[in-house]
Amino acid sequence: MSNSFTDHLWQTIQPIYRQILAHPFNQELANGSLSRERFQFYLQQDALYLTDFARALGLIAARSEGAEQVVSFLNFAIGAIVAERSLHESYFRLYEIQPQTTYAPACFAYTRALLAAAALDPYEVAIATVLPCFWIYREVGSEIYRTAQPNNPYQQWIDTYAGEEFAQVVQQAIDITESLAQQTPVMLQDRMTAAFVTASRLEWLFWDSAYRLETWLPS
Repeated sequence: MSNSFTDHLWQTIQPIYRQILAHPFNQELANGSLSRERFQFYLQQDALYLTDFARALGLIAARSEGAEQVVSFLNFAIGAIVAERSLHESYFRLYEIQPQTTYAPACFAYTRALLAAAALDPYEVAIATVLPCFWIYREVGSEIYRTAQPNNPYQQWIDTYAGEEFAQVVQQAIDITESLAQQTPVMLQDRMTAAFVTASRLEWLFWDSAYRLETWLPS
């Protein structure tokens, strides 16, 4: 039986992860039938999300004690911005999408949770909160890559998150989390687990929001 804390994290969210894979957004993304309107909505919200994700990573970098972790989280933040600009701008041009400045409810909830954790929660909990965005995207991207239909209109997105470069970044984030957890009391580990689960649920909500073209209620 593994003593890995991050293995425990991943096993804990298996029911959530299975629902993410089974969500119509990801199923239709894989077979290429996802409507352009839904993908456009997703991209607009993801651009907002990744900017705030980078801010959260920058806050965590500022709170890191070791130089290596400072550099790692600053590089993660830069990577999020680079991904936002390169991947999204190409699709924005292709589909003639205008940048969105209004957060849908799920995006608002998720980004505020990330920023609050990065600024206010214990350092270890903050790191557990940002980890699902790395880890779940790697696994979803890899799964969709294996099942994607040929000539998929969303192949560029699929290739980005299934690629080796992204996989290495994700593994680095997992390794940092594991190293911290091994030096952390059980009570704090429990808080890390709870944060990881909550952020994983917010990942599901983000895809669901895009599929439903979510708007604020009451309007």
